[in-house]
Amino acid sequence: MPTSRARRTPEAHGPRLAVLDPATGEPFDQAPDQRPDVLDTVVARAHAAWRGWRTERAARTTALLAAADAVEAAGNDLAPLLTREQGKPLAESYAEVARTAARMRYFAELDPGVQPIADGRPVRSEIRWRPLGPVAAIVPWNFPLQLASAKFAPALAAGNTVVLKPSPFTPLATRLLASVVSAALPEDVLTVVTGREPLGARLAAHPGIRHVTFTGSIPTGRAVARSAADSLARTTLELGGNDAAVLLEDVDVERIADRLFWAAFRNCGQVCMAVKRVYVPAPLHSEVVEALAQRAKSTVVGPGLDPASQLGPLNNAPQLARVERCTAQALADGARAAAGGHRQAGPGYFFAPTILTDVPADNPVVTEEQFGPVLPVLPYRSLDDALEAANGTGFGLGGSVWGTDLDRAEAVADRLECGTAWINHHAELSLAQPFAGSKQSGVGVAGGPWGLYGNLRPFVVHRPEET
Repeated sequence: MPTSRARRTPEAHGPRLAVLDPATGEPFDQAPDQRPDVLDTVVARAHAAWRGWRTERAARTTALLAAADAVEAAGNDLAPLLTREQGKPLAESYAEVARTAARMRYFAELDPGVQPIADGRPVRSEIRWRPLGPVAAIVPWNFPLQLASAKFAPALAAGNTVVLKPSPFTPLATRLLASVVSAALPEDVLTVVTGREPLGARLAAHPGIRHVTFTGSIPTGRAVARSAADSLARTTLELGGNDAAVLLEDVDVERIADRLFWAAFRNCGQVCMAVKRVYVPAPLHSEVVEALAQRAKSTVVGPGLDPASQLGPLNNAPQLARVERCTAQALADGARAAAGGHRQAGPGYFFAPTILTDVPADNPVVTEEQFGPVLPVLPYRSLDDALEAANGTGFGLGGSVWGTDLDRAEAVADRLECGTAWINHHAELSLAQPFAGSKQSGVGVAGGPWGLYGNLRPFVVHRPEET
């Protein structure tokens, strides 16, 4: 792994934060538990570093491409550490490292350019793009590296500096990632702070921060927006999802069952845009339930470092308790577990992949984001009813339609109230496409050129035409 040159660190001494292995529930390492009083120094250094970093786009491109190469070279260190603290299977951690490096390369080479304004006047006007200043990037525990790069890569490419705060459940791989990336950057261009709350809230509220980008739950997103409001910092919020998959009458159940299952259960269901509820024509309901239940029962659940494991544990004890609670309530309200429905015996935060049927439509496992390996399958009598149920929520992140007639499926997908709709697959994103939710699922846009422009402000220059 590339070795970072010596840098000033604000956490050389002080309290420590225990990091638990979700496969055992036991601590295996520590990270600095920094207090909010470090932020004045960290943000001041980020602002000082911004003065030089913002000026030379070509130098930024070179540095970020070198950093991406370093991340890829460090995969054998990053991926096992990510699995150890997050829980996902090792192959998925390697994929996350690769995606992190790819995202850095994509944004490094993205040029906002200069845009002329043609309005018929005898004036030459053009839009130039300027960075905002220090950016606060607050990242959750489900995809710590990928979501960190989704925030710092466009911010750095735009000429901003970044203060990155990972979840206290997954600080280690993010600190290592930042160390690898920072070795290719000027000092204080990218800084990581780790610790419990109120560290994140104070970072979002810091008057020296000009853009707050956050991924997490809707309630926390609201709090972040309130914190940033006093300094009028720009906010980009990628919040929760309760994505619906709508199956049509002509769907080939056996052909799509694997894709549908993993669209719901990848990363143990801890994906904001995972399929979290399935609407099925009533005549096909039993067939779909059986196909998904067979896959749930045959999925190998175990520690992420075990090559045989297809599904790891939930990341943390509070999330396990939430999944247990919502599943128990659904079963108490009349739902039936066609597969799973219980915590797995033994240490760690393991929950059996669960397919629920006979679920009341107003049950919290349907109306709320369970964020775990639990999937309710609901029958419908008419497509209008299914779409009304799919759209009848405050969430609006993603959705999908599954069927053989692609033109009809696309017409149905066009009726979904969400930011992204897929046909016969789900939660597949290109680096070049915008990613944004509707309703309460988000504010602002990430991904593609839109992610870059979200870290820039327009600067307009007017000059008279030469005579």
